[in-house]
Amino acid sequence: MVTGANTGTGRELARMLYSKNAKVYIASRSQEKALSAIQDIQDSCPKSEGDVIFIPLDLNDLSTIKASAEKFLAAETELHVLFNNAGVQTNDLTKTVQGYEKHLGVNTIGPFLLTKLLTPAIVRAASKAPQDTVRVVWVSSSGTEIAGIKDTAVDMQNLDDHAPKPWLTAYGLSKAGNWLHAVEYARRHRVDGIVSVALNPGNLASDLYRDATGLFKYFVKAVTYPAINGAYTELFAGFSPEISLENTGCWVIPFGRIREIRKDLHNARKSEAEGGNGTARNFYDWTEEQVKLFV
Repeated sequence: MVTGANTGTGRELARMLYSKNAKVYIASRSQEKALSAIQDIQDSCPKSEGDVIFIPLDLNDLSTIKASAEKFLAAETELHVLFNNAGVQTNDLTKTVQGYEKHLGVNTIGPFLLTKLLTPAIVRAASKAPQDTVRVVWVSSSGTEIAGIKDTAVDMQNLDDHAPKPWLTAYGLSKAGNWLHAVEYARRHRVDGIVSVALNPGNLASDLYRDATGLFKYFVKAVTYPAINGAYTELFAGFSPEISLENTGCWVIPFGRIREIRKDLHNARKSEAEGGNGTARNFYDWTEEQVKLFV
């Protein structure tokens, strides 16, 4: 499953998977855009024996995500790779339906809930598939290392956004949240045989910047790579034999390399017993509390 695959990097990733005869579920909000993407993908790979299927998914509203997961689970008993690719970067200061800061809600809490609901199918796949091949890929960004708060990655005291942040900072912190979820999911589900990986896909000319205006949009265009480059990063995270249960929770950078994340952030990854501050566990538990009414 690739979330947000109706445009940009997700669309290019879905195309590559389909070209290799994969069965790909595209999960996105717009049915019209998704069906257009599916037609484009199928037309570009006429010899494929795979399939591309649309699943409606609105990460802006937690109350709708269970129905999306149930639609997949009604069709499949196993999920081999989940790409949490969908995201938003916007200067729109509106909240999500449940009242979360837009970036935190759409980029972080929504994907966490979807992953939680699909985990039984991922566990079943891992019990049968070759070791190291069943994975959850969390698409983070360079914002994790640029905006991530020293030692903790996120500010646990301001998750309710009572002290508003500039929108680019809010985006970066939501992506730091993806990284925290990835490393803690890796710790909790290694015993199930699931590999969990977070990545920085690269600076890309993707639909993520659709709400950008003025000089910022021109700047982005000048310093970004084609969306397909980000798909290469995701492809590496999802399938590279360099990634295994031995290094689950690793950090992948453009355009398909494993690298240590910013040194101080390891303090967030480690528990207090391990000499860290336990933020990854605490943030994961906080997110569990946020989604418990929607499971």
